[in-house]
Amino acid sequence: MKKVLVTGSLGQIGTELVVKMREIYGVDNIIASNRSVKKGHPLVEGGIFEALDVTDGKQFFEVAKKYQVDTIIHMAALLSATAENNPMMAWNINMGGLVNALEVAREMNCKFFTPSSIGAFGPSTPKDNTPQDTIQRPTTMYGVNKVSGELLCDYYYYKFGVDTRGVRFPGLISYTQEPGGGTTDYAVYIFYEALRQKKYTSYIAEGTYMDMMYMPDAVNSIIDLMEADPSRLKHRNAFNVTAMSFEPNELAAEIRKHIPEFTIDYKVDPMRQAIADSWPNSIDPSAAIEEWGFKAEYDLSKMTIDMLAKLKEKGI
Repeated sequence: MKKVLVTGSLGQIGTELVVKMREIYGVDNIIASNRSVKKGHPLVEGGIFEALDVTDGKQFFEVAKKYQVDTIIHMAALLSATAENNPMMAWNINMGGLVNALEVAREMNCKFFTPSSIGAFGPSTPKDNTPQDTIQRPTTMYGVNKVSGELLCDYYYYKFGVDTRGVRFPGLISYTQEPGGGTTDYAVYIFYEALRQKKYTSYIAEGTYMDMMYMPDAVNSIIDLMEADPSRLKHRNAFNVTAMSFEPNELAAEIRKHIPEFTIDYKVDPMRQAIADSWPNSIDPSAAIEEWGFKAEYDLSKMTIDMLAKLKEKGI
């Protein structure tokens, strides 16, 4: 990777990815982009930044051509709960943007990454230790987008030779900004409320297990996969990756080790709970481990310590 265009750069993972990649590859070699531009944002002011609506194929190509990029990391998408509230917008952005990104990658011979998600699985998928290759019949628009995206990336590899790569992300936990629109976002909100209020009301029911990953591991997994020897990649797209699986009360108990007075109660959101219930309890990342050496550094305990420390540094 020499010149990299990152879409959706002001999202949670996009922000941390751009910061890390600028450190590794140089500020002038990472082109951050987003549909909206926030003046004064450190990412906007700290390097090359372009306003880019990924649903505009012509603009997408012009930005990529302007910088002669050799790699596209396509992060722009609506998340699960937001997508379910506005399914047609989700289709237009998630699928229309992806097709445009793949077309640019095909025309410019770029390496290509886009994330899938555990949302690509559905209620008929095996719930525990979900295999890399298994039935995928999601019941949400977000899940339909993700399965379609996995297949589309495979098609562009087999039909056009585009070097497509991707992972199925679990819930991602980050201290850089408060989340918005994801089913697993409770696992971020809970830290903010533990520090602010010493209590949290979860919209996900007690006993609901979902895979999670701390953001530094997610960022590293993208970089590691993109740097991997392509001859080792049997799957190429949609590798299962995970670091931990827990339910809300287990996370609360871990936080309580550091904030003893912290309490949790529940007011379940039926829509997000239904989404969570359709997802796996835990997934099997063995293909990612074998094919490109995936490894997560953070478990629940280590992540909790770091999240609380980083949020305190931010003044939360």
